[in-house]
Amino acid sequence: MNFRRLTALLGSLVAGSLIAIVLFLADYAWPAVRMNGLHFLTHNSWNLGSLYGNPVMVHGRMILPGAHYGILFLIVGTLLSTLIALTIAVPVGVGAALFLAEGVPPMFRPWFSFFVELLAAIPSVVYGLWGYAVVIPFLGRHLFPAMSQWLGFVPFFGGAPGSGYGLLTAGFVLTLMVVPLITATLRDALVTQPAALREGAMALGASRFETLRKVLLPNVRRVLVGSSILATGRALGETMAVLMVSGNALNYLPGNIYTPISTMASFIVSQLDSALQDPTGMAVRSLAEVALVLCLISIVVNSLARVLLFYEGRRSGRSAG
Repeated sequence: MNFRRLTALLGSLVAGSLIAIVLFLADYAWPAVRMNGLHFLTHNSWNLGSLYGNPVMVHGRMILPGAHYGILFLIVGTLLSTLIALTIAVPVGVGAALFLAEGVPPMFRPWFSFFVELLAAIPSVVYGLWGYAVVIPFLGRHLFPAMSQWLGFVPFFGGAPGSGYGLLTAGFVLTLMVVPLITATLRDALVTQPAALREGAMALGASRFETLRKVLLPNVRRVLVGSSILATGRALGETMAVLMVSGNALNYLPGNIYTPISTMASFIVSQLDSALQDPTGMAVRSLAEVALVLCLISIVVNSLARVLLFYEGRRSGRSAG
């Protein structure tokens, strides 16, 4: 009984930490929430105001003259960069996991797996520096102009290709950062599948590809959804790498896939020093409101994924019955 209580206490620490973080953010950001209202989510209007002016009273709060805060451009940039990263990372991660689990001889599998997992251990600032020095020049000089020319008829792919900073570049860098999470998790699940599944499918005349596609992959569908949840959380909250390659745009929505953007996490880092110069403290509290919105988006995304896993489990149970 004592062991059960101890494990329950340790398990509740995770949930308790999440609740404490959300409550802290909500309490600290509450003055900004009351002042900014709903337009905080629907306007592109982040402006710290005049740092040399005398504070004025707005909605019962002291702020700098001309200060107003709206983060629609941050929400759009965060969600679009994450969507691009997952659109590329999920099929690449699944393909890499299938290759590591079924295409590599068992003798070499640990070495190939080690290099894939090593990608997850690289600090994000290293990805950002690599993106700044290598990816941005290549994309800006070669790939983006070609995409704009040949894919310009596709909505969101036309227009000026830019200099290499932007939405698609951030998506590419995020892809490299989340692929190892999907690959490593799915590979472990595929390797542990019973050999009888493979042998039974092949005995019925299925090819190796059909065995992978129709037997093994459906059997690890829940693992794929779970690893995608982890990847989504990593992409939503990534800071330094995105800050270094996204262009750090302010107060406008992306016109095409090459447009510079900002994400909520990277914006908090880039604006914190300036916000600390606000003597009223409202700028920092508004940044805390940005963090609160990001936290709530992550919770909603994870909750939706959990609901999907729940219904997937019920459907699998009915099929087995």
